[in-house]
Amino acid sequence: MEIKFEKDYLQQLYEEGKTKNKKYRFQKVIIRKYKNAIDKLRVARKIEDLYPLKSLNYEKLIGDKKGLESIKVDQKYRIEFISSIEGEEPNCITICSIVELSNHYK
Repeated sequence: MEIKFEKDYLQQLYEEGKTKNKKYRFQKVIIRKYKNAIDKLRVARKIEDLYPLKSLNYEKLIGDKKGLESIKVDQKYRIEFISSIEGEEPNCITICSIVELSNHYK
């Protein structure tokens, strides 16, 4: 899948392992798991490839977050994203727009 980051801090966390904005500081272990989860998205060709990866716990969100999808980073955090398909078979590509790294329980 092609990965796009909707917010600068999400790209900085992935590429640099830290962010300039103090509002988005995370523990090193969370950043490592975040990068690992993004890498798994990048390797997948389509959303259906995520289904067998039980550790990601892929789900379509409901309620006030309807339209978003998510995968787990760990027990507390998840990555929220929007997926879209561009092109036609057999040359279609799935694009994941990463929207947020959120605390699941806040």
